[in-house]
Amino acid sequence: MNQKTSAAFVGASWFALGTGMFGYLIGLWRSDMLLNEKGFYFTVLMFGLFAVVSVQKSVRDRLEGLPVTDIYYGISWFSTILSITLLTIGLWNATLLPSEKGFYAFAFLLALFGAIAVQKNTRDNQESPKTV
Repeated sequence: MNQKTSAAFVGASWFALGTGMFGYLIGLWRSDMLLNEKGFYFTVLMFGLFAVVSVQKSVRDRLEGLPVTDIYYGISWFSTILSITLLTIGLWNATLLPSEKGFYAFAFLLALFGAIAVQKNTRDNQESPKTV
């Protein structure tokens, strides 16, 4: 029996995605970084969001018996790990205060979690039967 995702969890998922993403982006906007540094961190965020949605979709497709090639599945996981690694290396070498580094790391992870949860909820709610 497929059950529709609760409105509370849908709202919490969108809140996590929005808080992580917009917090990260506002931090970039207000930072004293050079434009190329801001571009790097922005690209890592967008790459990470796309990668985790791809992982969620490919894992879910496989669980439901839908065809997913091994290469796409592997690239999805590789991209997710690569985005986290790139952020880690970038922050490790950045001339930022430790509190700023922590802020970007946790905002990034919150945004990734939110993207996974929003993708899951969207898919669950599209597949659930409509009740009258």
